[in-house]
Amino acid sequence: MQKILQDCSVPAVFAGFITFLVGISVSAVLVIQSAQMLGADTAEITSWFWALGLSIGLCGLLLSWKFKYPVATSWSTAGLALILATANGYSMNAALGAFFICGLVTAILGFLGIFEKILTHIPQSLTSAMLAGVLLKFGIALFASIQNEWAYVLCLLAAYVIMKRLWPRYSIVLTVIIGIAMCPILLNFKMPAIDLAFAQPVWIKPEFSFSAMLGLALPLFVINMASQYLPGLAMIKSYGYQPHVNQLIGWTGTAQAIFAPFGCFSVNIAAISAAISLDDQAHTDATKRYIAGMSCGIFYILMGIFAATLVSFLMSFPLIFITSLAGIALLSTIGHNIVIAFQDASEREAALLTFLFSASGVQFYGIGSAFWGLLFGLVVHFIFKFKAKKSA
Repeated sequence: MQKILQDCSVPAVFAGFITFLVGISVSAVLVIQSAQMLGADTAEITSWFWALGLSIGLCGLLLSWKFKYPVATSWSTAGLALILATANGYSMNAALGAFFICGLVTAILGFLGIFEKILTHIPQSLTSAMLAGVLLKFGIALFASIQNEWAYVLCLLAAYVIMKRLWPRYSIVLTVIIGIAMCPILLNFKMPAIDLAFAQPVWIKPEFSFSAMLGLALPLFVINMASQYLPGLAMIKSYGYQPHVNQLIGWTGTAQAIFAPFGCFSVNIAAISAAISLDDQAHTDATKRYIAGMSCGIFYILMGIFAATLVSFLMSFPLIFITSLAGIALLSTIGHNIVIAFQDASEREAALLTFLFSASGVQFYGIGSAFWGLLFGLVVHFIFKFKAKKSA
């Protein structure tokens, strides 16, 4: 405990909060829609957020503390898209059974180390190119939003640049505070009243059907691995940490299985939002950034405890605030991964194609462009590698 207090800093805690904010704000409404499509009432929707908050939060808090690097955890937005697309075909009980099986399979394959063996054959230049491509849309969205809310976005950008120049370590913290303060001035926004209320978990008995296993559990597992774990682990590695792959996958899968009967559809390693906790803006000392991961976990736990209250409050902020903040917070990460992706001339062609494919946003079979971009890049990489060996 004494070490945690010594390592604790305001920028790290704020980085954890921003990671949490970016992780839930854009897709929290999709959680509500998914639960409703499965027939959930208000109490069951609250239970979903309770289960997600506690499972995700405990994983992020404990894993960051244990391994001493930021382990930002989240739910899968791509998984939500799958649930929305298939929810009409299943009951709530069958869907929760599929969530349980997905978590169980994830835990087993994680602890067995099968996924880690696959990762050793993937060049870091390609994973960084994939990450840069996936993150690119956030940077573009930041500047595209100037079209509609130019005054707010330009003031926020100006604040960030000035804070980055004067107080680089606290730049994101100060930018967030300035952004909140500017909302009532430059946007049609009024700070909402907060009414605290504890969430009540609702147990729903899972049912196991063959159709739900093939139609929901299996695709959800593949999507989580492709769109969450692969880029999430690559994100951690790109900042110089060596992720404990087996443990991270195994324990997050275990948490999903335990909380599935209460509405937990996924517990994953965060992909995009994790960059905020990993960057030097969280702390200049890389050994102390784990505080950001722990802080993110605590905020998720608070969300679970005060599910309806906290989510309602966060969702009341204008979308432009979330979009702009996400873009600004990820600027340095985009640059960081572009440098890694293209620094090796022999892998540059494959990295470029991976970057462009990942940035395209295309989807096939419910799996996003991050997976397909990396797969395409690997094929190109091995073609060039084979040619080089043959020439030699």
